[in-house]
This record gives sequence, structure tokens and C-alpha cells, in this order.
Amino acid sequence: MAHVLVTGGVRSGKSRYAESLLSIDDPVSYLTPGYPADPLADAEWAARVAAHQLRRPAVWRTVETLALADAVAEAPGPVMIDCLGTWLTRMLDSWQAWDAEAPEWSHRLADESSSLVNAIREHKDDVIVVTNEVGWGVVSEYRSARLFADNLGRLNQQVSAACDQVFLMVAGRPLSL
Repeated sequence: MAHVLVTGGVRSGKSRYAESLLSIDDPVSYLTPGYPADPLADAEWAARVAAHQLRRPAVWRTVETLALADAVAEAPGPVMIDCLGTWLTRMLDSWQAWDAEAPEWSHRLADESSSLVNAIREHKDDVIVVTNEVGWGVVSEYRSARLFADNLGRLNQQVSAACDQVFLMVAGRPLSL
């Protein structure tokens, strides 16, 4: 059993590498929290989703959900989560948090994050988690960008602490941390 976090920038090869850590012959619960409610509203996003779906082995089961902790807890075998950045975005969207004051939603995010971390820790099979690495540049002048980077950074630290291994993807190559 391995609990692994794979992080990196956009198009760094995170998902492909994470998928390679799992057997193509075993059933995997592939948890996808970030798909928009209407993928047809964004053709480029729909194309990304389709490319990911085509890559998956037929024995892998796709579960589209924001209830990641429940999905991890209920999964009968290996789990892959792709990705925490899109999960956070969808959660903040659902709470209309981008312009709201943090106290209105921060406790909800803390509860959701804690539940997810506990579900990962307690899962008795492989859990591979993909996330984005953000905040390596200047602090954004935009509140929404700061909100996202700060909260994803905290979430990544929490999930990392629940994992046995962390890989940073750079130009398609995994660096073990």
C-alpha cells in the first residue's frame, strides 16, 4: 500500500505519472472533482477531460464528485484523485467564496480538508493524489489568486503529511521529495 502525492505545474506530466503508479489491470476508483457542471461551455476543458478519459484502462471506474472524503472511504481498492486544485476551485465556487469574507466559508474548507486527509490516511489500499504547485512567483495583486494559492498551499501540506511519498513533476520527470 502506498499513499502518494504528485505535484507540479500545468502540463508537467502529473496525471500521466500518477496513473503510471497504478496497475492497468486492477480496478481503480478514479476520482475527478474538477469537471465543470457544463463541460460543453468550455470546449478546451472538455477536450482535456476527454483526453484523460481515453487514457484510462477499461477496468478503472470514474467517479465525478466533490465529496472526495466519502468517495475515498467507500472505494473498495486503489484510488486516484485528479486533482486537488480543481477540487478546491469547485468548492470555492459552490460556496461563492471568491468575493465572500473568509469566516463565512473557511470552517467548511477546514472540515472538508480534514475529512479528506483522514480518509486518505485510513484507506487500506493505494491512494494517488494529483495536485498543482502554485505560488512560486510573485504574490498576485488579485484577491482570488491569493485566496486560491494560499488555500491550495495549505491543503497540499496537509495531504503531503498523510502520504508516504511526494513527487514533484518538472518537464515530465518525477523528482522524489
